[in-house]
Amino acid sequence: MNLKTITIIIISVLLTIVLMNNREEVYFWFFGDVRASKLLILVLLFVAGFIVGIWVARPIKKIEPTISDEATSLSDADREYIN
Repeated sequence: MNLKTITIIIISVLLTIVLMNNREEVYFWFFGDVRASKLLILVLLFVAGFIVGIWVARPIKKIEPTISDEATSLSDADREYIN
């Protein structure tokens, strides 16, 4: 097993332990008094954090530079120097 697999297993086990020990009902204010399971709130926040983490960590698309008018108007001596 590689490090990534071991890390995923450890995080999954710790997440399961935390979630199973927080099943009671709680009251909180979300534009009014709301009664919900602490387990549900923790799962929703974990999923939201996971999605935001993937969104932030995705690679940035690089824009390829286009040939400008300056590059096409180079003299032959300049093109030789560049190559």
